[in-house]
Formats: sequence, structure tokens, C-alpha cells
Amino acid sequence: MKSCLASIIRLSALLALSMAGTSQAREITDMAGRTVTVPDVIRKAYAPSPYGSYMMYSVAPEKLAGLMFALKEEDKPYLHPSVRNLPLIGGFSGESMQTNIEVLMRAKPDVIVIWAGKATPFNRKAEEVLKKLNIPFVYATVDTLDDYPAAYAFFGKLMGKEAKTAKEAEYTRKTLHDVDAVVRKIPTSRRPKVYYAEGVDGLSTECDDSIHVQLMKLAGDVDVHRCHTSNHKGFEKISLEQVIMYNPDVIVAQEKVFYDKIKSDPAWRSVKAVRDGRVYLVPRTPFNWFDRPPSFMRILGLKWLMNCLYPKEFPLDIVKETKEFYKLFLGVTLSNGDVKKIVYR
Repeated sequence: MKSCLASIIRLSALLALSMAGTSQAREITDMAGRTVTVPDVIRKAYAPSPYGSYMMYSVAPEKLAGLMFALKEEDKPYLHPSVRNLPLIGGFSGESMQTNIEVLMRAKPDVIVIWAGKATPFNRKAEEVLKKLNIPFVYATVDTLDDYPAAYAFFGKLMGKEAKTAKEAEYTRKTLHDVDAVVRKIPTSRRPKVYYAEGVDGLSTECDDSIHVQLMKLAGDVDVHRCHTSNHKGFEKISLEQVIMYNPDVIVAQEKVFYDKIKSDPAWRSVKAVRDGRVYLVPRTPFNWFDRPPSFMRILGLKWLMNCLYPKEFPLDIVKETKEFYKLFLGVTLSNGDVKKIVYR
């Protein structure tokens, strides 16, 4: 993607002119404690990271300036109509920039939201670029799902969507509270051992301290793969022999190819989860409920996971819950048939 400094300098003047006089200004304090001047009314916004982009979608899809990833055709019916044909802009990855500057300029966002961790929130590379483009930017600092209620409050204030985000924040708080209340009542010895199977062969996974298995931590710290994650990307390789030694009670699978073959694969038959029929495929339409990226969809995914692990202690009408969640967070109305396609893909 084009991101050279010459393009930035050449196009920054155009953006400054296009934004001049379009709106009155106001000051807002971002989640990193910075005071930032932004337009009084945000018409378009962009988040150059998967985490921020997905959350912004859940707040105000009609105000998204563009996309980080190309949408799959099969996912579009489950997305708000306003996002189905947005331009592909790209984003920032750490200190590396993969944004198409010219597309960003044409999209004319009023503000950029930079998603960051609490310990080291500031992305100097992104700041350098955005200052040259004369685009105001704010930080949303989030580490875990516990931070999402505060993030929703911030996004609501920024985007003028306080009423909606108040409902989303409350849904998140209640979910976390209800899950914690159930987990606390279940002794560690009664919690199932869970293996998270990634990849088409099911032999990639995550250490228990990885952001990619945060739901398993919240659901009783049930990940059988106890180690320190080697990198942020994850995908720790593991052997089938090791999985057999773990002998998990439950397997959570990301890939349908693996899910479809595991029950008939003789190599996996000795694993307790396979013998007991406790292999669950993560729903991922239009966004993944569990991971990759770890987005707001994990709020519903946590309920789904708890029901898989503790069906008696955490009963759930998944059809009703999915309909309600998609209506509030994604702005779409699902039929019973839609829910079945999503949950039992």
C-alpha cells in the first residue's frame, strides 16, 4: 500500500482544506488522558486496527469511513447495509503502517481512533503520520473484556451514541458478572479441561496467558496448554501426542475442516472430548465469537462458551441470545434460520 512520506505531505493540504469549516469543535479527553479537539459532530471516523474497527462498527456502523479487511460476500447479509461497500483502507500494525493513504484521504474521516494497551498506549509512528495529515486522533486503551464498558462509554461520547453504548456497556458488565458468579461456585476440580484447536489440523493452540484465549481464563482458567506465549501472534505448535496426554474434556475448534474430520479420524478417537462428543465449533459470522481478532463479539462468545462447558450451571437460549446481541451490537435482525446458520455452521 502507498504510505510514503511524499504522498502524505502532498495530500495533507487537500485534507486540511476539505475539513476546514465543516463543523464546530469540542474538546474530549481520550482514554490515554489526552485532551483532543475534535469536530462537534463526528460524521465519519476510522480505526486503523482490527480491535478498534470492530468496536466502532458496534457503536456506529453508519459512521465508518472505511474497512481494514475486505468483507466476505457470505458475511454481508449479517452486516449493516452502510458498511457493505466501504473502501478498503488498511491500518497500523505496531510501529508498521499498512494504510492506503490516498484512500484514507478520499474517505475524509473527522477523527482517527488508535486502539492501544494501557501500559504503552502511544503509537509514535501513527502519530507522526496523522499529524502530517492534520487528522485529529484519540486513543482507546483496552487490555481485557473488563475494560470494554469504559471503552463503550468513551466511544459513545466521541460518536454521539451515549444511549446505545450505555446499553452495550451494561450488557457487557452483566455478562461478566453472571459468568464470574457461576465460575466462583464451581470447584477447580469440577471445571473441564479444555483444548483450543487452531488450524486445519487442530495442532496449533495458545498458551493459557495469551490474549487469544481470554475467554477460557474467564470461564474458569480451563486451558490445558500451560505455558508463556512466545509472541503476540500465538499459534503455538503442538503434537497430537501432547493433546492425547492432556486428554481434554472439551475441544474448542476454530476451523470447520478440522471439526468435520475429527469425529471420524481414528488418530483422535482416544481423546476424551472426542469420545464424549464435546467438540465445539466457534461461530464466526460475520465476526469471530472467540478470537482472531479478539473483538466485542467475545461478549456473546463468553456466554456461548460457558454454556458449552457448564450447560447445567449456565443454561442459555442461544437462539434468543444471539438475536438480541446481533440487534443491539450489530444492528441486524436475525431469523431463527439465520441463527442456526451462524451457530451451527
